Amino acid sequence: MKPRIQFMAVVLLLLAVLLSPPLRAAPPVQEIGIVVMHGKGGSPGRFVNVLAEALEKEGFLVANIEMPWSARRHYDVELDAAVGEASRALDELRARGAKKLFVSGHSQGGIFALLYGARHKVDGLVAIVPGGAVDVKVYLSTLGSDVARARQMIADGRGQEKAEFADYEASRGTNPVTTTASSYLSWFDPNGAHTSRVFSQVLPGVPVLHVSATRDYPGLLRFREQNHAAIPAHPLKRMAVVDSDHLNAPAAAAPEVLRWVREVTTQ
Repeated sequence: MKPRIQFMAVVLLLLAVLLSPPLRAAPPVQEIGIVVMHGKGGSPGRFVNVLAEALEKEGFLVANIEMPWSARRHYDVELDAAVGEASRALDELRARGAKKLFVSGHSQGGIFALLYGARHKVDGLVAIVPGGAVDVKVYLSTLGSDVARARQMIADGRGQEKAEFADYEASRGTNPVTTTASSYLSWFDPNGAHTSRVFSQVLPGVPVLHVSATRDYPGLLRFREQNHAAIPAHPLKRMAVVDSDHLNAPAAAAPEVLRWVREVTTQ
């Protein structure tokens, strides 16, 4: 190579380096906070605990919280109040030093994570085998009469009266929950907030990791691609398919969640 050509090659290389955008360093792991939410009828100590422990072991700040759809709580507060519970968990993570904030959930917690991301801006959402959207056919057919009864109780001025209503979960069928008519309708109204519409309602600019499982419930597998396509476009929107059944998906997804969160926080 002639000296002049060599010189020009060096100049072009230096210009390319100088004009390239600087690489962002990942924030310290102790500045990354993640809310973890369990599935329907579950608790922080079942299934999601493996994911929460993996995140904590990595050094992330974690809030593994019990939500109103747990086995113990029976929808004891309305949906809007549950949104407030997630917000308070994020505030606590901020108080502990978190600067990047994520909301994650398993099954019904996954739908709720998306619902939260439709109302509040966070750095990322993790929806692990999201299920429990009450506008799908099986909910309409199995819970329709209970939804109508709760609606009538509210119309009669009995919204704060407790009664036994039906809930539905794919592996168990229907099971009873005791709560107020007002609270029940806030969760199970097919024209309300806790529906499949949340996939498309995530706020612009919020990346989503959508985790599916190879042995998930047939209904969730049937609508997986449709639901994923409805999530607003984002350069870091991802789908991860893990080798698992529905219940054990959080544990199977832990490595992918760790990798994706790190990717998001370096952008």
